[in-house]
Amino acid sequence: MSLSTAPYAVVVEDDPIIMMETTFILEDAGFRVHESFDGHEAVALLGKHWESVVLLFSDVDMPGGMNGFALARHVAEHWPQIEIVIASGHVCPEEGDMPDRATFIPKPFNQRMVHEHLAEIMPDDKKPEPLRKVI
Repeated sequence: MSLSTAPYAVVVEDDPIIMMETTFILEDAGFRVHESFDGHEAVALLGKHWESVVLLFSDVDMPGGMNGFALARHVAEHWPQIEIVIASGHVCPEEGDMPDRATFIPKPFNQRMVHEHLAEIMPDDKKPEPLRKVI
């Protein structure tokens, strides 16, 4: 799969360093990445690019009045074909926080953790080529 045909992921993170790190991890997994610093910006971005996006990777705590859980529920309702991963180092999801198909990964995470998590949860037809090789 060439970069021009690689699927897109949307990363939603308000910390620029974590954004850069997460973007690198997802690009290394074979995704092209759209970056967003809050939930409302992510919704606007998805409104324009939802057809090419297969993954939402979002922090929980963000500015702007829409946290990662609310964003996940919005995405699941409006774009159910998009896989959702929520990450946090401060909050663990409770019953009803996330949509049924969404998954959670704790921070701090590393490249191996993210790649293994995505290789496990993503359907084969949505996985970029590098993720298909993760064991």
